[in-house]
Amino acid sequence: MAPLVHLCSADEWRLAQDRGEHRPDSLDADGFVHLSTPEQVHLPANRLFAGRTDLVLLHIDRTRLSAPLRWEPGVPTDPAGMVFPHLYGPLPVAAVISATPYRPGADGGFAPLTSST
Repeated sequence: MAPLVHLCSADEWRLAQDRGEHRPDSLDADGFVHLSTPEQVHLPANRLFAGRTDLVLLHIDRTRLSAPLRWEPGVPTDPAGMVFPHLYGPLPVAAVISATPYRPGADGGFAPLTSST
């Protein structure tokens, strides 16, 4: 089963490591943590974080999640029929198998991940 991914700032990731879990604002605002597959993460990255250079891509082992995971539609501008994984609870640090910098290109946009990313 391929890992899922989540975008956050390096500061948010450090705080999560201290707390043992990541609780982004979306957990209170939307009721879930927004996750993506590696193949689709560039879509929310460009929509929400264009130009930011402080992002970390958390690679998540979905078998280590303790809250429900549901696959649901994103926003109307996403490709037809595309669904995103939503975690209905905090993201445990123990579920994160690696964290890598996620930087935009020179134009400020994020390219789709390659299989080696």
